[in-house]
Amino acid sequence: MKEINGKMKLTEEEISRYIDEANDILKNAYVPYSKFPVAALLIDEQGRKFRGVNVENASYGLGICAERNVIPTAVTEGMKKIKLLVVTGGTPEPISPCGACRQVISEFSDKDTVIILTNKDKKYKIWSINELLPYSFGPDDL
Repeated sequence: MKEINGKMKLTEEEISRYIDEANDILKNAYVPYSKFPVAALLIDEQGRKFRGVNVENASYGLGICAERNVIPTAVTEGMKKIKLLVVTGGTPEPISPCGACRQVISEFSDKDTVIILTNKDKKYKIWSINELLPYSFGPDDL
């Protein structure tokens, strides 16, 4: 049992299952240009699960990352805070979210949010939002 961020506890079996769920939806990514699928599994503070994949567009700048796909979907269903976020992709090491995604993740995270970055081989790292995006800009800065 791993205690994460001083609060959430996950077993290796639970972590593995969440990673499997994220990896299972990689096939749904729409990536005809980059061939770089990314998937995200989000669990909100109520325990509800949401899934997202990256979706590319022929006008490249209009593509959307998996993280910025799943978070608005969860918000649409009433999510206020991310409890757990798993992000996976076809990288040799655990995937790393882009800067824009880190900022969006930050908006819906707190010190107890668990972020698992992984890959198809189930190699993973667990992060807090402060580790993923130190010295972030948030609501308190307005």
